Amino acid sequence: MIYAIVLGAAAFAAAGYAGVRLGDAVCAGFAPFEDGPHPGQPPVPWLIGACAALGAALVAHGDDPTRLGLAAILVVALVACWCSDVRCGVVPDVFTLTPLAAVILAGVLQQEWWHLFAALVPFVPFAIAAAASKGRGMGWGDVKLAALGGAVLGIGTSMLAFSAACVVAVAIAWFRGRRTEPIAFAPYLVAAIGVCLFFGLVPQ
Repeated sequence: MIYAIVLGAAAFAAAGYAGVRLGDAVCAGFAPFEDGPHPGQPPVPWLIGACAALGAALVAHGDDPTRLGLAAILVVALVACWCSDVRCGVVPDVFTLTPLAAVILAGVLQQEWWHLFAALVPFVPFAIAAAASKGRGMGWGDVKLAALGGAVLGIGTSMLAFSAACVVAVAIAWFRGRRTEPIAFAPYLVAAIGVCLFFGLVPQ
């Protein structure tokens, strides 16, 4: 078992690194929006370490190879979302809509329609926030990322996780004295999804 856990940790660390590189590739030559969050540097070592811990946890939970493979692909997309949002203030559709479509399609093929409804529930309030703020307070990339999280985590878990993410984001913004500045929100959503996956808070 220990060898499987180590292998899972290594595989997910590699998936995290791939996500970092993809995020870097998207931001190469991209000029951040003037009204967007200030460009920053993602905590790459911490991200890769967190991915390794997630891989070890999923193996320890007894996830089958198919679920582990899908989770690894999801990790690539989530890390890429984190890095691209921090570096250039965007969450590319390829990192949200592509895995979202894959999750919903897999659910439909297995006649598990809850994935579709679970994606719509967090999508609606996030979309309202994005429309009301005209994309400034809440970006549309965050809306699509929330939908992806809903499809993966389910309605109850995703809404609780994302509510906590919003509270943490606001608290950190106040602590840093950036209450009126736009922030990169994708890292908070990604962290919320990652924590739920780590503790196995997903429908089986």
